[in-house]
Order: sequence, then C-alpha cells, then structure tokens
Amino acid sequence: MTDSADSEAEDEPSPGENPVGDTFGVGIHVTETELRFVVNVPSDIDSGWTDPEAFQQLVERVTWDQLDQEQVLRSIATNAPTGETVFLGRVTLHPDGTVVDHTLRVPAFDDA
Repeated sequence: MTDSADSEAEDEPSPGENPVGDTFGVGIHVTETELRFVVNVPSDIDSGWTDPEAFQQLVERVTWDQLDQEQVLRSIATNAPTGETVFLGRVTLHPDGTVVDHTLRVPAFDDA
C-alpha cells in the first residue's frame, strides 16, 4: 500500500521550480560567415537553471531532436538575409531537462 502523502510530495515542484517550466525562444542568426544558434532566456528564469551554457546546449539539443537540422540550416542559409534572426519557435523545459512543450517549426520563406 502506498502512502498518498508521499506520492503527492513527489509530484510537487522543488522550491523555486516553476511547475509550468521555463519557455525559451529559439532562432538562427545569419551573419556573413556563419549561422548562429540563439536562445532567448526569460528574465524570470527558474533558479534551478544554474549553468547558462548547459541549458543553452539542452535547448539546442531539444530543438534538433524536433527539427531536421540540415534542412533548417540549408533553408535559412539560402533564403534569409544577412543580419536577420529567423525565429524557429519556443521550447518549454524544466531544469531537469524534461520537455514540457514546444512550438518549433521549420521556417517558411516567401518565394522559397
């Protein structure tokens, strides 16, 4: 028999953890020489995100798990002007790496 108080406690977020998750905007910035993966970080980010490089790498991994990296980058390189940042969508995550939701999509270009 399971104690219901124990199972409820397991479902509760840790102190400072946003139960909904944190939403990061994702894009590709086009320069003359490269395409840069960019992550827009919310100003009220959960305190569980302690290493900015680690969560940015996690957001990038989740993005390419959802989208075909080669197809997306080729499309952007071919169609987006230098200086533009092409928005790919948003990823909502918990600090433990759990993906809550995403709105990632392959960018569409007129006349592409």
